[in-house]
Amino acid sequence: MFGLSKKWFIISLMSGHSKWNNIKNRKGAQDKLKSKNFSQLSRLIRAATKQGASGDPKSNPTLRLILDKARVANMPKDKVQKAIDAALGKNNGNQIQEIVYEGFGPGGVGMMIVALTDNLNRSSSEIRFILSKFGGSLGSPGSAKYMFTRNQEGEFVATMKFPISVEDNDKLLELIDVLRDNEDVEDVFVACDLLEDKEDN
Repeated sequence: MFGLSKKWFIISLMSGHSKWNNIKNRKGAQDKLKSKNFSQLSRLIRAATKQGASGDPKSNPTLRLILDKARVANMPKDKVQKAIDAALGKNNGNQIQEIVYEGFGPGGVGMMIVALTDNLNRSSSEIRFILSKFGGSLGSPGSAKYMFTRNQEGEFVATMKFPISVEDNDKLLELIDVLRDNEDVEDVFVACDLLEDKEDN
């Protein structure tokens, strides 16, 4: 009787663990999609603000439409304001600028990390620390850029001239999540087919 109960208990634990993993994986996929949507909206907000030369939606109808989309997507107000300030080149007296960091993740996978920041030293040190924590490194200008092209929307697309097979895909995905959680990071792009395959499934 005890043996049966013990077996049932172990099966219950395994079932609970599996359910938790499914929830975690589903939430992870949702978070990645949300992050990508916020990045796209941020670029649209900056473009509309620059084009209309105004961060006031009352006098900038294009910006007003995009801000409506941002509200529907539940984009945080601080991210919206940061995008507007970046387009106007201001942030409490400090200029916000876009900077693209080149680096390498686990296994030497090339990475392009797009950030909006008013403090280059802070952003560089934080991104360098995150990469090193996962066995990656921050590269010098041109070290990873040749692996990518930029499309009309401003997004980086891996050219895959030298495809890299990733042994620890989970570690790479976790690194990308941590980078995207950084307040200065807009988006992260990697030169890796395996990553895209896993995200699509």
